[in-house]
Amino acid sequence: MIALRIAAALAALTPLPALAQPAWDPQPWLEDVAAMRTAFLTKYANREWIERERGIPLDRAFDAIEVQVRAAGSDAEARATLDRLLAGLNDGHVALRWPRPASPIAPASAPGEAAPPADAAAFCRAQGYDANRGRAGIAAALPAYRPVADERLLPTGLLDVNGTMLGVLRIPVFDPAAFPVLCTESVAALGLPVDQPCNENCQGALITEAYRRLNFALIARLDQLREAGAQALLVDLTGNGGGSEWAEAAARMLTPRRLESARVGFVRGEHWARQWANTAAALREATETAAPEDRARLADWIARADAARLEAETPCDPAAGCAWLGSAGYATGLIAAAPPQEFAGKDWGVHVFSIAQEAHPWREGVWRAPLIVLVDDKTFSAAEEFTALLRDNDAAIVLGSRTGGAGCGHTWGGTPTTLPNSGAVLELPDCARFRRDGSNEVAGIIPDVLIGWRASDSNALRTRLLEAALPAALVAARQP
Repeated sequence: MIALRIAAALAALTPLPALAQPAWDPQPWLEDVAAMRTAFLTKYANREWIERERGIPLDRAFDAIEVQVRAAGSDAEARATLDRLLAGLNDGHVALRWPRPASPIAPASAPGEAAPPADAAAFCRAQGYDANRGRAGIAAALPAYRPVADERLLPTGLLDVNGTMLGVLRIPVFDPAAFPVLCTESVAALGLPVDQPCNENCQGALITEAYRRLNFALIARLDQLREAGAQALLVDLTGNGGGSEWAEAAARMLTPRRLESARVGFVRGEHWARQWANTAAALREATETAAPEDRARLADWIARADAARLEAETPCDPAAGCAWLGSAGYATGLIAAAPPQEFAGKDWGVHVFSIAQEAHPWREGVWRAPLIVLVDDKTFSAAEEFTALLRDNDAAIVLGSRTGGAGCGHTWGGTPTTLPNSGAVLELPDCARFRRDGSNEVAGIIPDVLIGWRASDSNALRTRLLEAALPAALVAARQP
């Protein structure tokens, strides 16, 4: 009996044969690849640029990705394969957003427990205002740099470059959310209750006031630099990842030239057809109450929007020799240029010229002396728009290294694609901005005066190279 018990115990300790693990199945991931292929071939604004300029035929690239996914052997490797594809495209507005693991649910407050008191700073953090959104620039690290204005908001300073007083203006990002002080001042000015949720009306009022204050801050900084004796201006956009159409307003304040914005190409299809239709509808509504002298202009702009809608509704396969992108309008809307007060008091003006809005009370030519724009490989999107706008209108010299290459991005929420297996969201740009020479801005901006910066350089080396390049940039900026 004892022997039988010992035998049974030993049997219980003997490991059972391992159950065979099912072989990894690539098919769900191949379905993701197929969805990505369709998205790239039907709604990627930079398709022609990738295939013609970069020499990457998308169909062949996805054929290769299918082979790699079949050989992956695991979900992790399949996901890494898709990430490598996007990294190889080097388009700053192409992204694959993977689902995040569910976060633990925070414990509920005890019954009767009062919420912690709110203040303006906490309120603004909840609205996404965060100083960490904007990186420090490189120009302020130069040994001779002397601060002039508040470092919390568009820091400015002076440099003596071979006897020329050079003003330095840092724009870390074209978005007020990088400046919490704008939010707290706006909250106070608007009398917003900081102990209540900020609804849609609250958010609209807050962002409008924050942009207004950002405009006025830029004007004040330029005035301060001029009064301090600056004879030329360096705008530091190193590490500036972009932002919003405020870039168009800001650029116009830095030159007396009437700037003309870049022409825009758009992906044909429902997304842009709806945008042009909405523009035409808003302008038709405005016609009902517009002054007689405005009605003829409105009729012309409505016709342009209608024509653009028809073009957006007309599909095109580049293999058939037609233009992949529709072409209508500019980075600022239906027109490329206008005086600052052209649409004053006309709510419909924003549908014609995007910066003709209460949030952007810009003034033309606040700065009227030589201008240099400093960029690097971390300068993207709206910062590239700002740089190209000034350079292509012969209003500035560009200094630094080639920009990162993002160009135009996602309009009105873009056209995201959710992959059927992983649930990842593929984001593709739906528009392109074209420079004066016809090139796509996504290629990046090559400076007039190049600095041999590398991503691995220390700040000390970067500042030495910048210091050595500044005299040549000043000479170039003074040229007619």
